[in-house]
Amino acid sequence: MLAAFPAGARRAVIACLALAAAMLAAGGECAAASLGDRFDPVEVHGFLEVRGGGRIREDAHAKDASVLDLRVQCEASTQTDWAQFKLKQDIWHDGILGRVEGDTREAWMFLRPTDNLDLKLGRQVLTWGTGDLVFLNDLFPKDWQSFFIGRDDEYLKAPSDSVKASLFFGRLNVDLVLTPLFASDRFITGRYISYWDGSRGALTGGDAGLDYERPDRWAADAEYALRLYRSVGAFELAAYGYFGFWKNPGGADARGTAIFPRLHVYGASVRGPLAGGIANAEFAYYDSTEDRGGRNPGINNSELRYLVGYARELCRDCTGSVQYYVEQLLGYDSYAATFNGRRRRDEFRHVLTVQVSKLLMNQNLELAVSGYWSPSDADAYLRPRIVYKWTDDIRQEIGANIFTGDHLGTMFGQYRNNSNLYMALRYSF
Repeated sequence: MLAAFPAGARRAVIACLALAAAMLAAGGECAAASLGDRFDPVEVHGFLEVRGGGRIREDAHAKDASVLDLRVQCEASTQTDWAQFKLKQDIWHDGILGRVEGDTREAWMFLRPTDNLDLKLGRQVLTWGTGDLVFLNDLFPKDWQSFFIGRDDEYLKAPSDSVKASLFFGRLNVDLVLTPLFASDRFITGRYISYWDGSRGALTGGDAGLDYERPDRWAADAEYALRLYRSVGAFELAAYGYFGFWKNPGGADARGTAIFPRLHVYGASVRGPLAGGIANAEFAYYDSTEDRGGRNPGINNSELRYLVGYARELCRDCTGSVQYYVEQLLGYDSYAATFNGRRRRDEFRHVLTVQVSKLLMNQNLELAVSGYWSPSDADAYLRPRIVYKWTDDIRQEIGANIFTGDHLGTMFGQYRNNSNLYMALRYSF
């Protein structure tokens, strides 16, 4: 029967069946009896969720429904004197694709060999940097596709199969992350969301989705990430390095196939208290190593990226943040001279973001909105949502993804026909 499912779903089902078998074998207390008393009882949590949404504008390149998911997530964790273990598995029926899908969100082991060394090995969700839904030095995989169609915020961060080592030296701490096989973003391909194809000069999606070639050589196509951080008074300082590839397709080869050129990123950030709130600033230099001069129109130019932000409590149970983000395209004269598309990028892209969240009714009701506005691109993205907890176990969510823009070739303008409303009901256990 499992042969009828895609490979990812088969792996997910097998993992969950193995977990269930382990739970049953352990007895009613979910203890790892076969391993004696060395392991703590296994803690099991999860949820069952139904989520549906539809477009509010007609899109000739996509279905009217934006999301149709029936999802179950199971999370199991335990520990012993020498290690911690965690497995988080999702299985869902995707009504848009008409099939069962599976995703192992986490499957890791955590070790502390010495007082100043932590190791985390396996599938994990990683994050660093100071931005609020804006990522400069965080080059770990994202899933903007799930975010834009109305899935839970949790799924914006995609997992990677990595080894993370954290070293603590008192004044200076170090995080090292090795990902043996490149983990790209889960980027827009046209299966759920139509997008602007610059090579065709038109919107595209569905069966005419993106044709791409991802680096897939074990070890040879590895990624390396580094963070050095320390505190100076009340301020947190950090420096970053990344050595891998553009996380989204960063160009095209002679056949027109989208590719992922090599990329090095160097950056820094600072965060600390200011005027009753928390201020942050972050910088990143994107070194597109395969075309540093910017003369190859088939490879992304290098960039500088800047971010400043401020967050504070606006009133009781109400928080807000504002950020100003800039992308500067380097080698712009060379880019302009070789550009052969329909709409040329500006040298500077400016984006203002606002996030506001308010809790009501004994914190059972949350009203939240995230907004992005680019004055340079003349486009915007708005994500309002309402979350209500009926009980400790039952939660309902209603939200929207609204895109607008004057030009189809801009970041948010290309998605304006994908604006959608969605609703979800979740039972947690």
